[in-house]
Amino acid sequence: MAILIIFLLGVGNFALHHAVMASGHPLLGRVPWLAHSLGGRVTLVVEFLLLFAALMFASEGNAGGPIAYVIYSVLNSFSAWLILTDRV
Repeated sequence: MAILIIFLLGVGNFALHHAVMASGHPLLGRVPWLAHSLGGRVTLVVEFLLLFAALMFASEGNAGGPIAYVIYSVLNSFSAWLILTDRV
């Protein structure tokens, strides 16, 4: 069950990541050059690695990784909401 929840959160995180990157928000211009290298693909790789690590922790029965990923997802959702609604 934890693997399914983490996977669904990962799909949501990728969707939010894409929406924020496509929004053209001025805040994106302040992100370091590394985030813009390779067309922003570096940040997608980091997003994937976080998801992969959480899934590996869940598959081993460790609760720390999934809990950390849920917290990350909540914070990611909140920050995406702030950016996409022009509150920052």
